[in-house]
Amino acid sequence: MTGNLYRGQAGLPFSSTLRVYEPLEAFPEEQRPALQAAGAQAVSRAAVENAELLASLGRITRSGGDPFPTGRTDLVRVTTVPAPDGGTSDDGAGADTGPVLLYCPSQLVLRAGLAANALMEGIHGPLAELLIPEEQRDRHQERIDQVKARDGSIRVHTRASTWGIPFSWFSLFMESDRKDVVEAAGRILTVRVWAPITDALERARYAVANLALAAPDLDMLDDLAQLTEWLEQFHVNSMVELDYGAVADKVYPDESPMDIRLGIECLAEGDMTGAAAAYRRLASRWIPIRQLARAS
Repeated sequence: MTGNLYRGQAGLPFSSTLRVYEPLEAFPEEQRPALQAAGAQAVSRAAVENAELLASLGRITRSGGDPFPTGRTDLVRVTTVPAPDGGTSDDGAGADTGPVLLYCPSQLVLRAGLAANALMEGIHGPLAELLIPEEQRDRHQERIDQVKARDGSIRVHTRASTWGIPFSWFSLFMESDRKDVVEAAGRILTVRVWAPITDALERARYAVANLALAAPDLDMLDDLAQLTEWLEQFHVNSMVELDYGAVADKVYPDESPMDIRLGIECLAEGDMTGAAAAYRRLASRWIPIRQLARAS
């Protein structure tokens, strides 16, 4: 049943995510046993996505009206990368230089709190109370305080976007990066693209530097600056993943990373015609997706 749930997300908003996977040594020592246990028990990626979707649907329909995650369980996504030359594995394998496990905890308690705060910023009065009653928000703030007290400094490993992927995210990737295309029953369920965080940061900084000179008023410049600051929080051996989600079936094969790179290069060279052409390609691909958010 869960497999069908994962494959049958028609009617739900398209949701895409940008995740950072870190080596075990990047996490507080008290978190490491739980992460190692998650890595040892890792099942298929589809099963993790099923579990997260099923849990979110359960929160919407549970009694009491509290939509927030409780934090009693937190899913962990795991990926592997080759060990650095001369390095050792961080998964407890001693001197073995096999693949290194990288971890991305879901951190649903923190992310739900951030999402609720963002929603409440533009909503006040009776509507705010109707959407998320103050009692529930206060109860969830207690959960957030408990997580922060337990884990100390918090790096949120996941960013999410509905009804389209922010153009700034594409600046972190290139066509040559490793990718997986996940298909079933003639549909593309998702496409996942990975880049080492050092490469992603180098590309983001290149984009920021060129846009700051050529197009300082562009909204994407602020997005890229914030994205760069976020990535700088993580371990140097981390991996960045762009997970298209169900929108991949609408846009893949997707040349957005190339269009973003060409657009920035054209702006830096003063080629406004080339930059406009790159933007038109992006707009023709993504504006129809974003318009679905307002479709009845």
